[in-house]
Order: sequence, then structure tokens, then C-alpha cells
Amino acid sequence: MEYPHSIMTFLGKSWPELICLCLLLCATEVVFGQFEFELQPVNVTALRDSEVKFKATVQGQWTFMTWTIGEFLVLTMSSSGTSTPSGPRYSAQFCTGTGTTCVEFTINVTRQDSGPVICTVQGAYGSKTAQLSVQEPGSVGISGGGLSGGSRTVQEGEQVEFQCATLGWFPAATISWTLDGYAVNSSLVNTTDVGNEGGYNSTSVYKFTAIRNTTVTCLATVPTLPDPISSSVQLVVVPKPTDWTVLIAIVLSFSLFALVVLLIIGLIFCYKRRKEKQLTYQAEMMRQRTQSQLSNKPDIQNQGQVNPVFTIDGLPPSERDSRFSQTNGSFYEQPVSDNSYQPGNAYSNLELNFPKHRHVTIV
Repeated sequence: MEYPHSIMTFLGKSWPELICLCLLLCATEVVFGQFEFELQPVNVTALRDSEVKFKATVQGQWTFMTWTIGEFLVLTMSSSGTSTPSGPRYSAQFCTGTGTTCVEFTINVTRQDSGPVICTVQGAYGSKTAQLSVQEPGSVGISGGGLSGGSRTVQEGEQVEFQCATLGWFPAATISWTLDGYAVNSSLVNTTDVGNEGGYNSTSVYKFTAIRNTTVTCLATVPTLPDPISSSVQLVVVPKPTDWTVLIAIVLSFSLFALVVLLIIGLIFCYKRRKEKQLTYQAEMMRQRTQSQLSNKPDIQNQGQVNPVFTIDGLPPSERDSRFSQTNGSFYEQPVSDNSYQPGNAYSNLELNFPKHRHVTIV
């Protein structure tokens, strides 16, 4: 069977040349494959004082292996399994069931271990690098005005403020609040962070209106922390004293109104009394003036009228008239003189000397 010429050539190469090229590639793969190794994991984030493990898998034969953290060589290990650590926090051993092809490196991390972790295998293997990030929790505490023995007492409806302070965290702590176990909306919380690579201090402020007795809790955490670190205080709410301001204002208003009304009534009453006294005084003055005027005039009413039919026994009317005169409204009988006697009179001389009196009727 004959093949086309285009199939018999590859990239302008003849069959003999292609065979030589394949043999060369296979030899190169065998040589370089003998000096390859792998480091896992590449990126690790751990909590301070926790254990972190790295695994180096080596293909082929190797003699010595070194581990470097940052700029410091911390452990040396031989293919026989002997390791020399620089401190008690570092150790290395062969992986279970893998022989010498896998080495497990263990470190009890601190904040200073953050950075590159380099594994180097002696010979043509070279080195591999992984990144280690160490997080560190700090302290948490709630502060606020009036705190005493972990509790604070306020009046109902009062605006309260609590501050949660975290110290020595890396990275900056994530702070949250709860009231009686219920999460608080983060938009109601104001948090500020201050710090650098050495650590962060944070302050979170939470304000709310006191309604009932409540347990206030501040929680701080970082991603590698299994459970948040918290601090709690008890908020004790007492009933608000009765506000008498409105009632007092109403009472004062009515009192003032009543006082004004009473004052007006009093003024009217005084005015009427004064008016009545003036009228009484004027009436009295008029009465006294009238009496005075009447006392200066003749008492006409007390003066009698002459009774024309009245006669004195034995005296004619002409002589009777001469015997009476009017003085100040009263009548009196003048004595009869002896010269007035005439003969023929029915009365004797004795009777004329002692005349009879008659009562005068005043009409």
C-alpha cells in the first residue's frame, strides 16, 4: 500500500528525521521527569497557635530537603528520614504509605510566620514556594456610660450608646452586635479601624432606644476563628417617671383663667357696690336736703282750718273770731276781759272770767 507523499512528510521532515525527533523528546522527558516535585497547598490562611501542614511530593531519588520560612531556614531533612528543626514549633516526617516520595512539614504558626514558605530539594529539583497568612485574635470589651458590674440601668425611652473595642487583632476584626441573640442591622453600627501589619484596634459604636431589659452583645471575629469572641452587658430598663409638665401647664392655664374671671367678677362687684353707695349717699343727701328745706317752710299740713260753724256758747261769731288767733299753726283762746261783758248775756261774770275750752279739730 502506498501513502501519499504529503502523509510521508511532516513539517517538511522525512520519516528518518521524525523518528530521531521522537527519540530526543522521550529522552528529555525521562531526564527531566526524574527531578520534578510538587508543594501543596500553595496558599494557606491559619489562626495563630494552630498547626499548618505542607506536603512536598518528590519524583525520583533525592538526598536532602530544606524548609525556609521567610528568610530563615527552619528545618533540614534527609532521605533517610532524619530531620533537624531550628525550634520545637517545626517538624517533618514521611507521609504515611508513600515511602520517601512524600514529606509532610508541620509548623505551629505565629504572626511572625506569615509570608513565603519555601521547600528546596538538593540537586536538579530546585525549590517550590507557598504563601502562609497567619491571623491573630485579640481582646473584646464593651464600654459605655453608667456600666457597673456588667450592667447598666436606664429609663424607658432613653437613648443609649455602647462602644465595643477590639485590641490587637490581625487583620482588623469584623464586629457585629446582637440584642437578646438577635442580630443588629450593620447599617445602625459605626465602626472604625486603626492599625498596621503589627495589629489593628477597632471601635464600634451602637446607639438605640431603650425599651425593655436587654442583653447587649458585641462579637468580633476573623475568617479563621471558629467562633466569634464576644462581650456582653445587661441593659436594665426602669419605667420612666410620669411627666407632669403637660398636666401642670393645663392646671396653670385653667387657674390663670379662673383668676382672671374672678378678678373681673370682683371688679364688677366692687363697681356695683361703689355705685350703690354713691346712689345711697346721693339719696341720703337729697333726703336730708329735702328735710332741711321742709324744716325751713311753715308747716302747712299741721295748720288747721277755721271751722265756720264752731261757736262759743253765748258768743256771736264776730266776737268768737276776735277771741282766737293763730300762732305757728295752733289756736288758743284769749282771756275774756271784763269790758266785754254785756247785759243780756246768758253767762254770769263768773262764767266769763273762767271760759270753757274747746278742742279744735285740725283737718
